[in-house]
Amino acid sequence: MLERLLDGQAIRVLEKAMDGAVLRQKVIADNIANVNTPNFKRSDVQFETLLAKSLQGGAQPALTHPRHMTLTSGGLDSVQPRIITDRSTSMRNDGNNVDIDTEMANMVKNDLYFEAVARQAAAVFERLRIAIKGGGS
Repeated sequence: MLERLLDGQAIRVLEKAMDGAVLRQKVIADNIANVNTPNFKRSDVQFETLLAKSLQGGAQPALTHPRHMTLTSGGLDSVQPRIITDRSTSMRNDGNNVDIDTEMANMVKNDLYFEAVARQAAAVFERLRIAIKGGGS
């Protein structure tokens, strides 16, 4: 159990998830700030599907000696959020495609996602703290 806590995989996944949520919040804020800018095109962040594919993307071979090199196919470290701009739609005559109601809903959804990931990270660190203390209080 302690080995799983110390391998850092869970912490790295949560870190990546939080980084993606932070970037999405910035992108949504930019969309909202430009709601009245002519020809502005809204953007979104593609991330969760990339992270899920990375986590499903195949197991690493077991290391039989501490000095063996690990094989990487990109994996978790290569997962980066992507900003995607929607240039195919227009909501208004001025070419802007930002819908303020949609953006506000997206902001709330992203905030809930970030909070859930932060709670998971706190739980991982709490389990680590308990493991370090030997289960005592």
